[in-house]
Amino acid sequence: MSIVQHRNPRSNQLRSLPETFLLTLAALLLASVMAPGVLAQPTDLARLASWLALDAPTGHEQHATKLLQENFPGWQTDRYGNLVKSVGSGTPHRVVACALDSYGYAVSQITAQGYLRLHRIGAGSSHPLWDQAHEGQHLRILTRNGPVLGVSAVANGHFAAQHRNETALVTADDLWLDVGASSAEEVQELGISLLDPVIRQLPAWYYGDEVAGPRAGARTGCAAVFAAGQAGLNEQGRTSYVLSTQQVFGWTGLAAALRFLGAADSLVLLGPGQVEAGLEVVESINSRFDAVLKSVGIETIVRLTPQVENPDALMERISRESAQQLLESMARTINPFAPVPAWQSAPAPAVPLNDEPSRWGRRFDVNTMMETAVVLDQFAELSAVPGHEGPVRYLVYNALPEWARREAMVDDLGNLWVEIGPEQGEATVFVAHMDEVGWEINGIEADGTVNLTRLGGAVATAWEGQPALLQLDAESDVNSDPEPAQLRGVFLNRDEPQQKQPAGLQAWFGMNAAQLEQAGVRVGMGITGYKRGYRMGPYRYASRSMDDRVGTTALLLAIQNLDPSELDHRVIFAWSVREEGGLRGAGELAGKLGTETRRVYSIDTFVTSDTPLESPHFAFAPLGSGPVLRSVENSGLATPYELARNRTIAEEAGIEVQIGLTQGSTDGTQFTFFGAPNAGLSWPGRYSHSPAEIADLRDITQLIRLIEAFAKAPPGP
Repeated sequence: MSIVQHRNPRSNQLRSLPETFLLTLAALLLASVMAPGVLAQPTDLARLASWLALDAPTGHEQHATKLLQENFPGWQTDRYGNLVKSVGSGTPHRVVACALDSYGYAVSQITAQGYLRLHRIGAGSSHPLWDQAHEGQHLRILTRNGPVLGVSAVANGHFAAQHRNETALVTADDLWLDVGASSAEEVQELGISLLDPVIRQLPAWYYGDEVAGPRAGARTGCAAVFAAGQAGLNEQGRTSYVLSTQQVFGWTGLAAALRFLGAADSLVLLGPGQVEAGLEVVESINSRFDAVLKSVGIETIVRLTPQVENPDALMERISRESAQQLLESMARTINPFAPVPAWQSAPAPAVPLNDEPSRWGRRFDVNTMMETAVVLDQFAELSAVPGHEGPVRYLVYNALPEWARREAMVDDLGNLWVEIGPEQGEATVFVAHMDEVGWEINGIEADGTVNLTRLGGAVATAWEGQPALLQLDAESDVNSDPEPAQLRGVFLNRDEPQQKQPAGLQAWFGMNAAQLEQAGVRVGMGITGYKRGYRMGPYRYASRSMDDRVGTTALLLAIQNLDPSELDHRVIFAWSVREEGGLRGAGELAGKLGTETRRVYSIDTFVTSDTPLESPHFAFAPLGSGPVLRSVENSGLATPYELARNRTIAEEAGIEVQIGLTQGSTDGTQFTFFGAPNAGLSWPGRYSHSPAEIADLRDITQLIRLIEAFAKAPPGP
């Protein structure tokens, strides 16, 4: 983007404007829903990763088998739900099978407050961090009507002091699933029922030369079996290919499939991944399964095991080489002289129902909430850890009204602000921050392992063992592209954890140090995780970085609604950088503007105890009950005069507000040392500093009105 620089007569600071404006938010939204046109042919890694994304929790594999059967003729499901295809006829009859099911949970309770409790289906994963990897994350409830997303509760990052003695690893009994409902009746309206299966919401994830996800080895085995079945791989007689169900219960589904298939001579079994690959002839699987083998006449069992990293972890990893070796070994076992079959792509799973228009609540201004959600979508899905806010700043600037773009200022640190009203006099300052908690590279080992430093109070347990995204724009400047290049990878996890919190985190991107350097990776770059914003229930919105993309959105929409000619006093709207972990951007702004500031309003989260994991003895501000006048925090408070004034402004504007005390600090703190009172105009937010942050769209739309009212209010003495 080329830059034209202008000087503002009010200041010797540079104002940076783009020579031509890019897409507006409306155009960005339109582009996101339009057909993408001609798509590139998927790579083998993409094809493999598509198998990891299939919905197939134990006992509910039909969510995957139905899609496969619809898209690939010749495959059938038997009475036990196994997906089967037979090639050839007569004898010998060999069976080639894999385990399709993934570890899942079932809804075991729906509480009166609208939360779901979960229990494992079967024994599940043996990895000690499996359940913990589902805390503070987006989960997928597979209802009869289609998938619905919720987020699993996690202790607020701002309330770390209250949870310092919680050292035990998370288990399934600790999981609470928040689906955006306030009652059991609202849960029922979402189509959720007891015993509905629940799995982690993850995209098809590949990077470098690997794919990663739940049961990556077992799913790769099914991709291999399916490829051979599609190719019609056979030698003599008949070969039956089986994508089996309920392997978690000891290969129950496969045992049933063998009974239905009739007499057979041999079994080629592609098992779950292990640390070392294996090809061995075995005599037994387990006692109950062996009885079925005997009844159908199978005398030879060949077991193939793919090599994986982090077996049974959420992001179990398998390389392309290991996957190819598995495919070739299986093919040679069936027919040593046939060509190795090609990998096939699995169909994409069903899109969640969360964003369906029919799910909007009807007791509020739906159009306003929809408009707010459109803007919030754009900001929530950008990555911008402290010092890397360029993508958010770019989007803010290009969404400003034309008059505001003419007045916009950007300083060397990256703060952006717009002054409104007379040039003289004390200003009322509104400030939201553009950054989010995350991680920064502090070192790269020779093998490519990336060592990380935490930025802000990120809840480390919610990042450990999850997908990772490395943001390649290391500079904080106005040239940042709205969608900068990123590298995919994973946050590594401990194999033998002794307590809940990791001592530190590392990431892996499938490359060694030299390859990372060639890709442009260097120390100081920011890393976040994969995220996607979703509506939940009739009014809620969930995504990582609600703190402070909600504030960024609210401030932007408020300025769009203001007529600068109507203001007879000085007002400044500011979007700051580097708030998390130090309020550095606000400190720079206060140094420029503090002596000219009458009062400051921080547009930031009110971290609420309105969650099932917190005590309501402080910070209790229910979601959906209105924005919050944040009155007391760790680093200061709104003075009684200011609080009374703020309550009066809200009352005169007809806006119902909450008041309260919470933990944390805000940008406005930096202005208080210049004698400018600081008060927060906030919205109640759950699960702070985690990937599961939630806000209520009713609160946000009212917050926008509140900012407008405070901007128009006379500054007073």
